[in-house]
Amino acid sequence: MNTSTSSPADAGTHSGSRRGRQLSGLDKLLSRADNALRTLTPGTTKAERQPENEAPASTLADTDRHHIAGLMRINHTGEVCAQALYQGQASTASLPHVRRAMEEAAREEEDHLAWCEDRLSELGSVPSKLNPIFYAMSFAVGALAGLAGDRWSLGFVAETERQVVRHLDAHLQQLPADDARSRAILEQMRLDELKHALSAEDAGGAALPPALQSAMKMMSKVMTWSTYRI
Repeated sequence: MNTSTSSPADAGTHSGSRRGRQLSGLDKLLSRADNALRTLTPGTTKAERQPENEAPASTLADTDRHHIAGLMRINHTGEVCAQALYQGQASTASLPHVRRAMEEAAREEEDHLAWCEDRLSELGSVPSKLNPIFYAMSFAVGALAGLAGDRWSLGFVAETERQVVRHLDAHLQQLPADDARSRAILEQMRLDELKHALSAEDAGGAALPPALQSAMKMMSKVMTWSTYRI
């Protein structure tokens, strides 16, 4: 599984501005819980942007609609995982500027989440029922990455986003030529995800060991296979 302005650092992706006071541990815990509930509850996330090449929905054959819905469900779950990863990393990042970068990226990913959810609705489909499981797993992985140190945490972001870019490339190749709406969404997501990867690398992200990269790819395959169907 892109950067807008919303809540400040430590306030969480969906919470209101709390500049001017130090957040307590309870504040942060409630903010993370609020983010999880909003991410997992359909209709609560609204996009602040729209894809640059936004196109009207077109009439699709039933077989195409079913396949596209499966692809968009995968991408929606990917954005659920992105929210959880960034929130987990932000909760354990040691440097304030790294924590802010994680939360800023998570805010931009909210647009992706809303775009995928809206497109699923247009296609007469719904998000994956497995999203709560993948959210919990991704939050834990993100928190562990943050505990490993900011260089590794940033490296994890860079590798994750590069894998998402490759995954989006594959989906773009599978879209019917006349589905300009889904294509506009995925192309904008691809631009944003690549930007996140480059930003994490520029901020000092360390290259992950090949074994860890392979494990991430395997987990991605499990998520892709299951959420296309459930």
